[in-house]
Amino acid sequence: MIEVSNLTKKFNDFTAVNNLSCTIPNGSIYGMVGSNGAGKSTLLRMITGVYKPDDGTVLVDGEQIFDNPSAKAKIAYVPDELFFLPGASMNRMSDLYKRIYPQYDHERFSFLTEAFKLNPKKPIHTFSKGMKRQAATILALAAKPTYLFFDETFDGLDPIMRNIVKKVICEDVLERSATAIITSHSLRELEDICDQLALLHKGGLVLQSNVENIKTTLHKVQIAFNFDFSQDLFKDIEILNYKQNGSVATIITRGEYDDIIEKFNALSPVLLDILPLSLEELFTYEMAALGYDFDVSLEKEVK
Repeated sequence: MIEVSNLTKKFNDFTAVNNLSCTIPNGSIYGMVGSNGAGKSTLLRMITGVYKPDDGTVLVDGEQIFDNPSAKAKIAYVPDELFFLPGASMNRMSDLYKRIYPQYDHERFSFLTEAFKLNPKKPIHTFSKGMKRQAATILALAAKPTYLFFDETFDGLDPIMRNIVKKVICEDVLERSATAIITSHSLRELEDICDQLALLHKGGLVLQSNVENIKTTLHKVQIAFNFDFSQDLFKDIEILNYKQNGSVATIITRGEYDDIIEKFNALSPVLLDILPLSLEELFTYEMAALGYDFDVSLEKEVK
């Protein structure tokens, strides 16, 4: 288990992570999402022991991670900005990983290299962006760590390769009871594979829950009446977003399902329908509630 308590990290006058606490359970796929600059990459670098926190603690299976080689041997980290030894091939990188990870599985490396159709003898610097990310993912999986960290996992991958990467990560978690921590700007990708989701904003944790529970806290409601109405009709209901087209309003609201149904039914609508929210919509409305502006006009940019 990974336990993060009151983590803070500053760079000069900028606070990248601010008093953040979270728990990442074993055997899960844990997704982190957030706006640009929310602190996702900085948080990963502290959890993996790359950065030393200015304040707070990170415990991996009860051990401090920073400057602790035995704890770091349990983790493999694929950062957003990849690094390989200058001029190295995948085979050379594989030799390096063997010396770092006692449980490194060369057969797994060979199998995945063939499955991804990569030439292990070819210099990695000649690979495309997507191929480099595939190579880094293969090396991390072959290391067979307890904890796998992927920052912007699907960046540069085509749709077919994304599905393959998702499949091998899920297989690792299921077969070895490993734990995968993933950041991505693609909410749809995380919705497919994550058990847990954390939403970060301005260095803080807005929410953390399993995916299904998160979906039940927000609801999209379509409602209509046989009389003229406006948003003022719903003054006793928490509304995150309101749009009206003629006699039909679409409302994003927060609360327990039964309470919401009761409140809207009390207004005697002629139409009341609760629609499912995707993670993409969830992210958008949660961030909008925090004041993050998604309504950017291209016309304004042209001017």
